[in-house]
Parts: sequence; structure tokens; C-alpha cells
Amino acid sequence: MVEFITKVNGVVNNFVWGVPMLVLLVGTGILMTLLTKFFQLSHIGHWMKNTIGGIFKDKSVTKHTEKHDHQISQFQSLCTALAATIGTGNIVGVASALVSGGPGAIFWMWIVAFFGMMTNYSENVLGIFYRRKNANGEWSGGPMYYLKDGLGSKKGCKAIGAILAVLFAVFCLLASFGIGNMSQINSIAENMNAAFSIPKLITGIALMVIAALVVVGGIKRIASVAEKLVPFMAIVYVLGAIVVFVVNIDQAGAVFGAIMKGAFGLRAVGGGIVGAGVKQALTWGMKRGVFSNEAGLGSSVMVHSNSNVKEPVRQGMWGIFEVFADTIVVCTLTGFAVLSSGLIDLNTGAVLSTQSGSALVGEAFSTVFGGIGQSFIAVAILLFAFTTCLGWSHYGTKAFEYLFGTKSTIVYRVIFVVFILCGATMKLDLAWDLSDTFNGLMAIPNLIGVICLSPLVYRITKNYVERVIKGKDVKPMLSVFPDIQAEQEARD
Repeated sequence: MVEFITKVNGVVNNFVWGVPMLVLLVGTGILMTLLTKFFQLSHIGHWMKNTIGGIFKDKSVTKHTEKHDHQISQFQSLCTALAATIGTGNIVGVASALVSGGPGAIFWMWIVAFFGMMTNYSENVLGIFYRRKNANGEWSGGPMYYLKDGLGSKKGCKAIGAILAVLFAVFCLLASFGIGNMSQINSIAENMNAAFSIPKLITGIALMVIAALVVVGGIKRIASVAEKLVPFMAIVYVLGAIVVFVVNIDQAGAVFGAIMKGAFGLRAVGGGIVGAGVKQALTWGMKRGVFSNEAGLGSSVMVHSNSNVKEPVRQGMWGIFEVFADTIVVCTLTGFAVLSSGLIDLNTGAVLSTQSGSALVGEAFSTVFGGIGQSFIAVAILLFAFTTCLGWSHYGTKAFEYLFGTKSTIVYRVIFVVFILCGATMKLDLAWDLSDTFNGLMAIPNLIGVICLSPLVYRITKNYVERVIKGKDVKPMLSVFPDIQAEQEARD
């Protein structure tokens, strides 16, 4: 049965992650970058000031909502989104990209991230603009809603909008068990077993119990945990990676040179085909880049839509920062740590270690920190992967809610928790392959929606720039629904 699933998944994976998909992913980011006049660069000071800067200067960014209020703060929405994105992709994914695609894969991760910033921005803008409140008074937003109410409102597109919305919800539901559950938990179990000789079954049971206490509590409890764990784990890991790189600072030039040469096939590839090397670097860099920051999947918008923010563009800017932090900062530092440690030949891209995945990153850290390096990475994987699991439980919940109604979500949460035990004991390669497939399937309907609604994103962005940045007296564009628009306008 496992062999059959592997073969079928392989066929689907090759189709989903072919050249057309990569063109669609990057092309959407390029389109949104051009339409918004390179917002991620032209207004970098503004979005930095209103995201990471706002955490320290604007109390509304971090202010918690009341217990009876099902909204969460902007900072909590970011932490929950980062909890889902900063995961095994930042460690295992980067290592896999380096092993399979060579140093050049890092460059293509950067490209995916640069344009992905505006894809994620656009998803969040649409998510806030089309969100509505469910039966429990909680915000519900995401590709399902802007596909149905946005794309579906265009002439002759009502049926296709509704169909794509359902397809996205189904793919998201399946992905939540792959990228958001089994692959993450499997990585934890593997690392706990390798570093501390803890049986995988014991790890699975422990994580299942802890997850149940958090997941069943819904978005407020998930956000509360993410708000505490994510900043801590990210800062500690980043500092560790920086130390490894600084110790090997004499390799900085060679590392950067290897990345650029590998990206464009300017180095020898197995003594032969340059074109194949470029393709490998590009494919693995893009696949693992998307796996890491999830720009284009339409996943993180489902938690960003729970924010108490009223401006679609304001939440869109958090999407830019999310991709920046995940890929430009964390993934880059992981890549530089491995490449500067001497475990990969910078001239040929050949791996000089017998290790792979997180073990390769652990070995890189061990060159500086000694025996504690492997344990450090094992604990990092534990925190990164587990918080990813928590974040994705919310995405799956929202997809399940869209398909079966608000009251049924408890059923999904119970099933999700049970699958944690399955993830701890299953085959790692299959878990990763399934994750790649579901990622790609999610992206297709979402990117169709973003492209079709790109003129609306342009108008909302222009409206914000004129009002907030240029100070013009223009009526705000806050929601497609008149009652929500009026409610948000009435807020201070």
C-alpha cells in the first residue's frame, strides 16, 4: 500500500512541481510586484516601521483582545503565521536543497522570497477585504472566501469561483496533515531518537497530548502559545547560526561566490552538464523556498484574517515581513552556516559529509559548538516543527469549517491530534513527498484567485498609499461588505 501511494504521489508531484507551476508561483509574485510598484522596496521604511517597528512603538500591535473577543492581535497573528512557516523547512528543507540542488539553490530561495513577499502581501490584503464573521463571532478569511466572493462575483465566474474555493479547502485540509502535521512530527521524532535515543512512539504520544491541550482550545490558545514560543526560538536559532557564520567569516566570499556560480551553472556539475545543475538548483531552491515561507499557498492568510486590524494593507505588510523573516533571514543563515562549515565543496557543490537533512545542519553547528551542536539542532527542530504543527491545525480547522460548518470543527481537531502519532512513526521520505504535493495543489486555485483579483489589490494599495502615506482625503477600502466597512470605519 505504501509503495502504491509513493508511486501515485510521485507522478502527481512531478506534474504539480513542473516548470509551469514554478512559473506560476514566481510569475504571480512578479505581477504583484509590478502592479504595486515594487512596494516591498519602494515603501520598505514604511512597512518595517509598521511591522517590526510597531511592536515596540504601537501598543495596538501587541494589545490583546478581551476574553470574549475571538480576534487576536496583529503580533499574535504574525507569531502564529511564523509558527506555521518557521519549521523544518528552515533546517531540513534548506539542507535538502543544498544537497540536491547545490549552493545555487540558496539564490533561487532568495528570488522566490523577494517576489513571494508581494504574493503573501496580496493574499493578506484579499483575506482582510473578503473576511466575515462565523457563528462564533470569529473572523473567517482565506482563499476560500476571496475565490467564492471575489472571483465568483465576476461575470460568468460564479460557478468556477465556488468550485475553486472548495478545491482549495480540500487541498488545504489534506496539506494540514502533510506539511502541517506528519512531516513536522516525523522530523521531531527522528531527531529526538538520534540525539537523545528517545523512542519515536514515546515522542509521538507526548506531542499528541501536548498538542491536544493547545489545539482544542482554538485560535486564541494557539496564538497565545505562539506569541511566547516563536520570538524565543527564532532569536536563539538565529544567534546560533550567526555565531557559526562569524567563526567561519573568512569563508564569506567563497560562500557567496559558490551561491552565485551554482545558481547560473558557472561551476562544474558532476564533471558534466551545466544545464542540469542550473535546473536542480532552481527547482530545489524554489520548492524548498515555497515550502519554507508558504508564499503562494494561501495558508497564512487564514490566521492573518483573525487579526483585529482594520486596514487590509496593514495586514498585507505583515505578510511581507513574514516572508522576509522566514527566508531572507532564517533560511539564509542556515544555508550560510552549512556552506561556511566546510561540509560542502564550494567549487563543485559535492557534499563532504555522510549526513543529510537536519543532521547535516547539526554537524555544521558542531564544528563550532562541539557535541552540543547536534542537540541544539534537535531542540530547534522540536520547537520549530511543533509550533508549525500548531499553526497548521488552525489552517486545517478553517478549511474544515468552510466545508462542513463551524460546529463541526471539533471533529477535525481530534483527528488532527490523532494523526500526530501516525506522523511520529511513518516513513520520512513519504511524509515530505506528500507535503510537496499538497503544497502545489493548494497553490493552484489560490494563485488563480490572486491573479484574477490583482486589479483589486492594486486599487486597495493605491487607496492606502494616497490616504496614509500621502495624506489625501480619500474614502478607505476596508471590506467588500458594506456593514463590515462601516463597522471598521467607525473604529478609532
